[in-house]
Amino acid sequence: KECGSRIEIAFCRDNDRKVEKWKKYHDVEEILKIRGNERKGNRMGRRSMRPDSESLCTQWRWFLIRLLILIGILYLLFGCIFGITTVKNEDMAPRISAGDLVLYYRLDKQPLAGDIIICKKNGKQYVDRVIAKGGDSVEITEEGTVKVNGSIVLEQNIFYETPQYESEVKYPLQLQEGECFVLGDHREGATDSRYFGAVDTQEIRGKIITVIRRNQL
Repeated sequence: KECGSRIEIAFCRDNDRKVEKWKKYHDVEEILKIRGNERKGNRMGRRSMRPDSESLCTQWRWFLIRLLILIGILYLLFGCIFGITTVKNEDMAPRISAGDLVLYYRLDKQPLAGDIIICKKNGKQYVDRVIAKGGDSVEITEEGTVKVNGSIVLEQNIFYETPQYESEVKYPLQLQEGECFVLGDHREGATDSRYFGAVDTQEIRGKIITVIRRNQL
């Protein structure tokens, strides 16, 4: 019995050691698994924090596409439909002064009397007011008045007489279809149709629709 009890005790102790080793082994294995999962989680977190190179390229590609679309729209608006230019002189004073910015509409090539247009004559750009159009007869009298089709034109906000210029323009001037006669509001010294004659439709760059004052820039 003593021997049997000693063997039994030894066997039990040996089993206890094996159980403790097994527990320790599995505890270590569990700890390694947990640490491994934590490392994987950290790696995944770091990867998620870093921008993907493909997504970055896609963002840049969309940015460039939108930029090109914006440039195309601006070119279409201000290269084909609208235009912006700076007034160089005082020919349209006091309504428009030198240094003012004007926004004009390019597609209107048939202005009416009273409209302010931008035209190009002899390689130079002018801002003037339309007085008469195709089919009308224009005359600048020696008294400094403007006549269209034999009638004196009553102009508001014109504070100067309209003298004749020494030029090749002869009065009365009969305008052909597609032509217009323009004058600057500052009649004494403005460069207009009294100097260079009638303006052809193809020489009209556009009709002014907005004026931005120099002192407002």
